[in-house]
Amino acid sequence: MRAVSQALGPTTAERRHQLRQQRRRDRLKQLWRILVLSGSAAGLGWLLLREGWVVQSPNQVIVLGSRQVNREQVIREGGLRFPLSLLAVSPQQLRSRLAASLPVEQVQVSRLMLPPRLRIELVDREAVAQAQRRTGRGEENGYVDRLGNWMSSRQQRSGGSASLPQVRVIGWQQRLREPLALVLAKRDQLGSRLEEIHFEANGNLGLRTATLGSVHLGPPDERLPRRLEVLQHLSRQLPQQLKKLQVQSIDLSDPEKPELGLPGQPTTTTSQAGSTTSQAGAPGSQPGLPGSQPGVPGSQPGATGRSRQ
Repeated sequence: MRAVSQALGPTTAERRHQLRQQRRRDRLKQLWRILVLSGSAAGLGWLLLREGWVVQSPNQVIVLGSRQVNREQVIREGGLRFPLSLLAVSPQQLRSRLAASLPVEQVQVSRLMLPPRLRIELVDREAVAQAQRRTGRGEENGYVDRLGNWMSSRQQRSGGSASLPQVRVIGWQQRLREPLALVLAKRDQLGSRLEEIHFEANGNLGLRTATLGSVHLGPPDERLPRRLEVLQHLSRQLPQQLKKLQVQSIDLSDPEKPELGLPGQPTTTTSQAGSTTSQAGAPGSQPGLPGSQPGVPGSQPGATGRSRQ
């Protein structure tokens, strides 16, 4: 029996060794199949994306949201050439090109796969004022939108608008867009037609209106809304006799003490001007400011204005 066991021993060991080798070969075959299938799938997917995810014609470009910009303008300004692989389209770069050349506030670009399409959503910009700014190459003319953003002449022409805005902005500056947007938003509420908005080199803001002439608003700080409120009040409430004096300028740098510039006279406060017209036979009391006591232009009675040479 011992001899038989010794004879069977080597055979069992060999079988175990063969089984281990067989399992190793099976695992290698499975791994090889997985690699082949994965490579084939990746290659097929890449081929489908490369050759199948292609915009063949302009009809596959969808433009939404704009009443000013059409598909042809988007294709031209975006530099799109057909057939166009969607994988070759950078949404960020296309968005930047369109925003720089078209009269739009916002651009959103989406690549759609089934069927392959390029969808572009736009929000229109409209020029609300002509504008002028100083650059390193001299003065540049253009336009601004309702948010105070600069628009080039090319962008305005792309909008297809035939009429030019009547308001003009002089001395546009990037950092002053917010106060400019505030004035533009209230331009129809000033009580007098707004003709010009100008910024000085130090940022001080001024206006010119059809009725009250030049208006100095001072720095565009947190008191700007109050100054515009006072301007609206003065434009609507000044006595007709005072308007007949042809007011040349108004200084609202201190909105509680407005100063009027009259022909041939030093600058006076509205209370002084109201007293002058009352002595001349004008009915009514002195024009008060909104939020102040009746008959007092926003400050204590008897306030005097600063004279200007």
